[in-house]
Amino acid sequence: MALIAIGANLPGYGGNTPIETCRAAAAALDGLCGLKLAVVSRWYETVPVPPVPGVPRYVNGVARLEGADMDPAALLAALQGLEERAGRQRPYPNAPRTLDLDIVAIGDMVRAAPDPVLPHPRAHLRRFVLEPLRDVAPGWVHPSLGVTVEALLAGLAAEEAPVPIGG
Repeated sequence: MALIAIGANLPGYGGNTPIETCRAAAAALDGLCGLKLAVVSRWYETVPVPPVPGVPRYVNGVARLEGADMDPAALLAALQGLEERAGRQRPYPNAPRTLDLDIVAIGDMVRAAPDPVLPHPRAHLRRFVLEPLRDVAPGWVHPSLGVTVEALLAGLAAEEAPVPIGG
């Protein structure tokens, strides 16, 4: 099982809204690197982390992929290709983006190098990742911390909660 965080807060190519871009990215995950899209979370509207005045809110979700022989580097490269096709630019860290795809975890794999680091080094600290992750993998246990997604969420400081959205 691979857990992929999906997010956007800028219009994509052709004027797609962030949620349209996220939905298209989720659909594009099916078959990527031979993996099968099993389920996609609800979509959530979230504040930027770290908060930046004037930066639009994000749309965030998580997809669960199933398959065998997941090559982390190949999956990362394929995800970055999807980001690039959606117009992703990286002018500075945490810049607003047309699409952001991150590998949160691949099964119980733990690796410090080379990229991608697994599990994602900051996912356990981000409510905007953990809320949708809980939708697709309730009871998920962080591979290096040995803590459930529910316990991770309970341990986070109070902040503005992600809001489920439609549209």
